[in-house]
Amino acid sequence: MGNISAIEVNKLRKATGAGIMDCKNALVESNGDFDLAIENLRKKGQKVAAKRADRESSDGAVLAKVNDEKNSGVIISLNCETDFVGKNESFINLAKQISEIAIGCDTIDDLFNSRFDSEMSVKEKLTEQTGVIGEKIEIGSFKKLNSKFVGYYIHAGNKIATLVGLTENFEGCDDVAKNIAMQVAAMSPIALDENGVSKEVIKKEIEIAKEQLRAEGKPENMLENIAKGKLKKFFKENTLVNQAYIKDTKISVMNYLQSVNQYCSISDFKRVSLV
Repeated sequence: MGNISAIEVNKLRKATGAGIMDCKNALVESNGDFDLAIENLRKKGQKVAAKRADRESSDGAVLAKVNDEKNSGVIISLNCETDFVGKNESFINLAKQISEIAIGCDTIDDLFNSRFDSEMSVKEKLTEQTGVIGEKIEIGSFKKLNSKFVGYYIHAGNKIATLVGLTENFEGCDDVAKNIAMQVAAMSPIALDENGVSKEVIKKEIEIAKEQLRAEGKPENMLENIAKGKLKKFFKENTLVNQAYIKDTKISVMNYLQSVNQYCSISDFKRVSLV
C-alpha cells in the first residue's frame, strides 16, 4: 500500500463503510489527508448517484421504531435496486441506524437534514452509500404516528412494517397493539373505518357493483339499494375496525379490542410494504 498504512485504510473504512480498495485509492489521491479522502469518497458517491438517479429502487428494508415512552412511532423504508443488497447485513444495519434517527423527526426533510454522525447528514450518508454499494439508495417512505400508545410489527424479511395507535395505555396493550399491527400487515386495510374511505373510492365501488348487477340482469330500479349492500361488505373487508380478526375470524378487530379494554379504540395506523 505504499505510504498509506493499513491502519489508515481501516480507519477510513470504519468512518465511511466504503470498500478497502476505495478507501486506499481515496487516501492515495488525497496524499493521506483523512478529511480530503472522505470528501473524495463523497464525490464518488455523488457521481454514482447522478448516474443512477433514473433507476428504480423497489427493493430494500422496511423498519418500524417507537420511542421509549411508546407514544410515538415511525416507519422508514430504505430502498435499493436489488434483493441481494436489500438482504445484506450492512444495508439492514444502515436502515436500523436511520430508523433510530427518524424517531426524533417529524418529516422526511427533518430526517434528511439530521446528523447521521459527526461527519455527515443522513442525506449525505445516502449519497455516500450509493457510491459504496453501487446502487441507488434512498428513503422511499417516512410515516409518523403519535398516540397515547403506539405499537409496531415488522414482518419477517423486513419487507412490511406497521404502526398502530391506541387511545389508552393499559396493562397488556403491548400485545394488543402488536396483534392489531399484525392484522394491518396481513390484511392491508385501506382505512380505519368507513368514514376514512374517500368519496372517490366509494363512488367507484358503487359503480363496479352496479355494473356487476346489470350483467346479472338485475332491474335498474333495484341497483342502487343492492349496490349499497355490497358497499357494506366492502367496508367490512377493507376497513380495519370492521375486518374479521385474523386470530379469531368470528369477531371483528374492534370486538377484539373492546373485549380487552372497552374504553380503548384505535386512533390510527400506518403501513409500508415493498412487496
